[in-house]
Order: sequence, then C-alpha cells, then structure tokens
Amino acid sequence: MDIRGGIVSTLSVLVLLLSACAPDSGGTMAIGDRLGTPADAPALDVEVVVDDLELAWDVALTPEGTVLVTERAGRLLAHDEQGTREVAADLEDLFVGSEAGLMGLEVSPDFARSREIFLCHATRAGDGRPRDVRVTRWRLDEGAAAAERTGTVVDGLPISSGRHSGCRLRFVPDGTLLVGTGDAAQGENPQDPDSLGGKTLRLHPDGTIPEDNPFADRDGPAAAVHTLGHRNVQGLAVQPGTDTVWSAEHGPGTDDEINVLEPGGNYGWDPAPGYDESVPMTDLEKYPDAVPAAWSSGRPTVALSGAVFLEGQQWGGWEGALAVAELKNTGVGVYRVEDTEVTGRTRMAELENEYGRLRSLTLDDEGALWVTTSNGADDAVLRVTASTGDS
Repeated sequence: MDIRGGIVSTLSVLVLLLSACAPDSGGTMAIGDRLGTPADAPALDVEVVVDDLELAWDVALTPEGTVLVTERAGRLLAHDEQGTREVAADLEDLFVGSEAGLMGLEVSPDFARSREIFLCHATRAGDGRPRDVRVTRWRLDEGAAAAERTGTVVDGLPISSGRHSGCRLRFVPDGTLLVGTGDAAQGENPQDPDSLGGKTLRLHPDGTIPEDNPFADRDGPAAAVHTLGHRNVQGLAVQPGTDTVWSAEHGPGTDDEINVLEPGGNYGWDPAPGYDESVPMTDLEKYPDAVPAAWSSGRPTVALSGAVFLEGQQWGGWEGALAVAELKNTGVGVYRVEDTEVTGRTRMAELENEYGRLRSLTLDDEGALWVTTSNGADDAVLRVTASTGDS
C-alpha cells in the first residue's frame, strides 16, 4: 500500500483541477463540479491507523475513542492505545459468501451506559446453506476484548447466494435504528411489502416497531418498512441540523443513486418478473409517484458505498457536504447539498486511486473522517483530517 500521508502531490492537484473542466460521462452533475473556490477546499492528511485487514467492511468509534471494525469474513476488531485485537464474539452461525458476511456496525447512542453495539450479518442454517441476514445486539465488555450477543433486533432479511445483502446501520436523531437492505437479487423483493429485502427499515433498538412507521398498522414484516423499491442500499447519512436521511445505493449497469429518504416512499426499483437488470433504477413510468434520485451516476456506475456528512469548520468549503465512498472509482466523492438538492460534486484528491476500493465512512466527534478499504487483502482503516489556511 502506498501511504502518501497528507501531502498532496502536484500531479494529484492538477488531475483534480483538470477534471473540473472535463465533460460529464453521465449523471446529473458534472463529475468535476467544484465545491466553492480552490481556497475553500481543505488540505487533507491521511493516516493509516489499522492495517493488514481483509475486506474491512464498517468502522465505528465508541465514546472513549476505541475504534471498532468489522471484516466480512467474521472478525470484529478493536483498536486503541494498546493496539489492535480481535474481539471475542460468538458468530458461529455466520454465513460468508459472495457479498454477505459480517457487514454493518453501529454504536448505541447510549453506549456510555449500555455498552451496546449492533451488527448486521448473514447467518447459515445447520446444513451450512444461507439462512437470512439479521441485525443483532451485543454488549461490549469494559476492555473491548469480548462482546456478548444479547438479542436480535430483526431477522428474516432475504438472502440467496449472498449477492445484494446490504447492510448498512444508522441511528437517527429520534433514537431509532435504520437498516439499509439489499434485494438479494430476487426480483419480487423490492416492491413486496412483506419482504424485508430492497428496503430501509426503521426499528427501536430492542426490535419493536415505532408507532409512527409508515406501515405500522400492517401485520408482519411490512410494519418495519421505512422505504421500499431499493436495489442494494450501501450508505445512510443524517444531514446535520435536520432529521433528513440520505442513502447511497448500487445501480445495475447504470445509475448508482443518492436518495433523500421519505417515510413510505417508493424508490422505483422493480426487476420482476425474474431479475431483469435492464429496467430503470427508478422506474417512473411504472411508478409515477416514485421518488426521483437526488443524484445518479448515469453510465458507468461508480459503486457508491458508505456516506457521511462533513461537519466542522476545518472542512472549509466542504462543511455540510455529503461524502460518499466509491468501490469502483476507488475514491471519495464530495457532494454540495442545499436543502435536499445536490448542486455540485468534486473528489478528495488525497484518496484518489491511492488506497483502492473504499467501503465505509464515519465522522468522529472531532470531525475526522474514518475510512475502510475493501480490496480483499492488505486492507486498512484510514483517518483523514482536514485543515484550511484559517484553521
């Protein structure tokens, strides 16, 4: 791995500036749209905090600063001033295959009291075949050396080979937990209200259904549904100062999407019958009331992944922008957002083509950006700090 640190090479800066003048290859925004003037863009320093990982998936921080990381193959890791160690956690029922395994990770808002964390992972039946994807609740011990499974928040998320397994977790300001799911590459799931696939779900941390869920009056799985008509939700981010949640998800051969989630909204993905990936990502002809994407990639796709809003004056002209990791383009896109519209796009030059596929983004209390790489070997957790000339 080429660790360049925080020094921006002249070549990278030239590439970024030249791309701002390049024509767009698809989507709703020119790929090089700048956020503010060059003077407003922060300088970034990149530090490799944890290395020698394998398919790192998610990263989250506890209030005391312990860094937690999931690897798709099933390891939960903790990193602090004592170093990096595997957290003992009973995941004997884990299924690993295709895109499935140990995936999303979230720390409870009341962690200081409860020491609860939440994991999203695939499980297998006794014969070894995939059973489902589920969200489970765990209690982390004081030394972050072991975690005890204390309950299941939701199970029964569909799984096939492991393709399109989701699975992003995000607590929102009202204390409920959102779950971004994949459609399991099964065409009926996204539009079927009784399937938990191709949805975002909203639950209390104990697994009960909020009374104000859009379909709370329905029996069965539909009561947990927050939005439907998704293909494979990979990122969830809460817009600062609001309760607005944005999602990032993979399209088929065209149109990765960034969406603004509206409770009860249908986002128009319907590849049935069968699994027809030639249909529109948001099929407004079939579903005239479907919610249009706030941004779409056009062709080719970029494999959007984890997302977070940038907060803190150190981000300069990027403060309040939405950062989205990319697996295919091997970088991070930065999107200017005004209310619920995307008005511009640029990229983080210091991460461009340096660390390979980037999976998850998390912002800590100091405004530093934490990033996981997802290359399959020699993966890492990066810490990205920003500064402007005034900070």
